[in-house]
Amino acid sequence: MVAPFWGPTLDCPDPVALGSFYQRVAGGSLAVVTDSFVELRFDGFSIGFQRDLNYRAPTWPDSRVPQQCHLDFMAADLDAEQELVVAAGGTPTSVQPEPSVFRVFLDPAGHPFCLTTWRTASGPPESR
Repeated sequence: MVAPFWGPTLDCPDPVALGSFYQRVAGGSLAVVTDSFVELRFDGFSIGFQRDLNYRAPTWPDSRVPQQCHLDFMAADLDAEQELVVAAGGTPTSVQPEPSVFRVFLDPAGHPFCLTTWRTASGPPESR
């Protein structure tokens, strides 16, 4: 091993707003907060949010501006947790490829992310 994984960093126009949004969705603590960078820390990893003045939001599912990456969050009850994500500022997308297992949202900066029951007690079994 060269270096242990610490976590992804998402480009965005407002790191403080986006870090606060993901803290409402997933918990964690805001460990670093500046105008240009925010670190949302969990046990063993972090998600970073860095200011990009030229940021262009993904246009998923249209590929004109690719999504680059997306985050998945494990959910026990998709309907109940969807309500909480929307209350926190997330927006459900009009395209939901597998709504019984995945719910796709856009964060306030336009990054797609999912709530999923995959690999949880309420989701489908792991493939063998």
